Amino acid sequence: MRFEDLEVWQRACRLCIDIYQQLNECRDFSFKDQITRSALSIPSNIAEGYERGTNKDAIKFFYYARGSAGELRTQIYIGIKIGYISKQTGMSLKEYAEQISKMLSALIKARQA
Repeated sequence: MRFEDLEVWQRACRLCIDIYQQLNECRDFSFKDQITRSALSIPSNIAEGYERGTNKDAIKFFYYARGSAGELRTQIYIGIKIGYISKQTGMSLKEYAEQISKMLSALIKARQA
């Protein structure tokens, strides 16, 4: 199995693409840079963790990915409040990020067993 086969990685990539597309026209480059970095960090850390040689290393990177998902949810919330992201779209993105966090928690638990 490859990391590309993991549903959590596939969903994290989809979320990252959605964030990039949603903020394509955003002129606040600082905000745009920060939120896209958090989104990009999720699938990147999943891939890096999966490619590591030990469960301990993999788990560490899966935790990083979960942390980035939390960071992203915070930034989506702020993006909604300051008018960069519509409430309906933002809530959908936030829920998707929460699902990814739950999937990462399950993956971590499975790797710890």
